[in-house]
Amino acid sequence: MYSPLRHWKVGPGRRVAFLGMGGVGHVGVKIARALGAHTTVLDVTEDKREDSLRLGADDFRVTAVDGWTSGIQRTFDLIICTVPASIDIDLYLDLLATDGTLVLIGVPNRPLEVSAISLIFNRRSIAGSLIGGVAETQEMLDFCAQHGIGAEVEVIGAGDLDVAYERVRAGDVKFRFVLDCATIPPSDGSQLPPAIRLREEF
Repeated sequence: MYSPLRHWKVGPGRRVAFLGMGGVGHVGVKIARALGAHTTVLDVTEDKREDSLRLGADDFRVTAVDGWTSGIQRTFDLIICTVPASIDIDLYLDLLATDGTLVLIGVPNRPLEVSAISLIFNRRSIAGSLIGGVAETQEMLDFCAQHGIGAEVEVIGAGDLDVAYERVRAGDVKFRFVLDCATIPPSDGSQLPPAIRLREEF
């Protein structure tokens, strides 16, 4: 999340939107706010609003309701898409200001479909981003330490892995699960929860 925010020079006077308020998106909101950007969260359900505003978002939009784009067309300098699903690319490109960029860090399940007109008007771009190198990772750690930024996690034991997996599938996570490795029993693997056993067999 840090890498695209730095690469596209997010800071005061810039308007950033995050599509998806999950394990990656919630950290992005914190970082963008610390960088001084006006920050908006775009998510499919209303239940993320309170957390989004608490973590520093200036605005929140529910993308599943009619008229949600009202007042924000052609306003964002950067939109970062964290969702691993196919989206209406043209719809989100229309939210970008001149020279704005839609950055994908979530991997959709189908090839992208986009109208050339959506890119031609206002010189919009689509890009992708991965994590930075060692130097940028250290810069990110220093920045987050300076601003008190960290992921919000729920620590789980090995016996809770299967329940946690189902909760991830249901979107019932705030915002990341962390496995307490001390709870993994020493054994030949036969008594491990299925999720751990599958990983060891693989």
